[in-house]
Amino acid sequence: MKSGVDQAISPLIGEILKRRGIDGVAAQRTFLHPDYAATKHDPFLFPGMKQAVARIKKALKGQQKVTIYGDYDIDGMTATVILWESFRKFGLDVETYTPDRFTEGYGLNVKAIEQLAADGTKLVITVDNGTLSVKEIARAKELGVDVIVTDHHAPGDTLPDAIAVLNPKRPDSKYPFNDLAGCGMAFKLVQACQTELEGLPDGQEKWLLDLVALGTVCDIVGLIDENRANVYWGLEVLKKARRVGLKALLIKAGADQRTVTAETLGFVLGPRLNAAGRLETAEMALELLKTDDNFRAVELAEKLDELNRERRKVQEEIFVQASSQVVLDDPVAVVAGDDWHEGVIGIVASKIVEKFERPAFVMSKGSEFSKASGRSFGEFSMAKVIHYTADLLEKGGGHLAAGGLTIRTEHIEQWRVEVQTFYKSLELSDQRHFLYPEPDVELADFSDIQVELVDELARLEPFGNSNSRPVFAFHPVLIMDRRVLGRDNSHVKYTFADTDGRKLSAIAFGAASKFTLEPYDANGEQQRVRILVELTKNEWNGRVSVEGRLLRCDVVV
Repeated sequence: MKSGVDQAISPLIGEILKRRGIDGVAAQRTFLHPDYAATKHDPFLFPGMKQAVARIKKALKGQQKVTIYGDYDIDGMTATVILWESFRKFGLDVETYTPDRFTEGYGLNVKAIEQLAADGTKLVITVDNGTLSVKEIARAKELGVDVIVTDHHAPGDTLPDAIAVLNPKRPDSKYPFNDLAGCGMAFKLVQACQTELEGLPDGQEKWLLDLVALGTVCDIVGLIDENRANVYWGLEVLKKARRVGLKALLIKAGADQRTVTAETLGFVLGPRLNAAGRLETAEMALELLKTDDNFRAVELAEKLDELNRERRKVQEEIFVQASSQVVLDDPVAVVAGDDWHEGVIGIVASKIVEKFERPAFVMSKGSEFSKASGRSFGEFSMAKVIHYTADLLEKGGGHLAAGGLTIRTEHIEQWRVEVQTFYKSLELSDQRHFLYPEPDVELADFSDIQVELVDELARLEPFGNSNSRPVFAFHPVLIMDRRVLGRDNSHVKYTFADTDGRKLSAIAFGAASKFTLEPYDANGEQQRVRILVELTKNEWNGRVSVEGRLLRCDVVV
């Protein structure tokens, strides 16, 4: 797969790419025009890949039952379907298993392994989990079940005793790119199997790229290197809409499949598919991805859309309650409510971080035990604070930006105090600057802001982690007007003017309480500000104009 017409790289695009570490004409052309074949690194550079393919061939020859052990998030579901669909083409006897978020939790569990063994499974292939499942994989081996791990989470000190642990973050890996998502790892296993198994000819695996793109974007890994090429071409596959479930979901959401972007994956498809696992069971979303029945696809799409609306309602109710509990003097927000839905507390924690600009833990209180989900930013690590307070916890874990834990309800207040103590002991500088992007371009006026500029910026798509939409800084500009919008007045729209009178409108959705500067200060002086915006096109009544998405607005002297 090669991209279309090669365009010259403008100075602006070149400068943005250079600021992002992509320097030189050759590197920039490669970035703007991803070549699937050129970025497809050799899957056999992963330690264990040869052993994994050999064990899969053995399963095929003996017609042994293979179970793909997935996860209930988008990355896990897409990875599951990538292997399930491919292995069926290879001729394997394959089934899927997805653990329940509420009764089983993340990853392998012994009870599930024992049930799979009893049902005749001889080979389990994990996706998006398994690297830390030493005990569970040891139990599988006792039961005569082999395990191949495909995962992308950081390994512990000891790898499980599996046939293979395929993971780009293994310290002994020779694979040149270590930021593949779980679906990307599953795709690499498919590519390796293609070299020795029949049924999926070379090149036909590209039709799986819609799933690879979906899982990659929704798992928020970096959209560079192999990930960028996979998402770039996966969007082209999705535009052809051969997968009836995704087509039905796009239609139900009112999205135009001909113009899908990475943002469509992250903000339209992702939330609807995730809603199943958050409120009920991920099996519903998994079935949507697997089905080739148009009528069933429509039925499932309608149900997922309904669940997503319910998820948003539940989430908003909890967010309002949680916001009222935030202690403004605490550097870390710790809030708790009776039986708050565990499937959405992570999202609420993210919204608390955004609104109050501090790390946050949101807890669902039970009579004896409570569960919490945390989100952070900057230099304050979720993993470290959970480790520091481990004596008060039943279990917990995480990484820098996110974590989860279980605690006895009676210990919540003591734990909250220890969290604040730990934060203060770090003596961190003001962390809020980590919440705001650094501008790609600094300009003094709006003279360059034309529709053609926004069209040119689109060449940098797909946008996402490690390749965000370009951010423009303008100053000094004047606030000409501020208006709140929406049924609940939660949105805000500003009109700014540069020193020559040129104007730019910019909107911030759901952030009217955050952006409160008015055109004039208390002394009646017009406010001069520096703004950070992303630029988009606004189409209204046949007229196309440039509009900003307001990220920051600060008074300047």
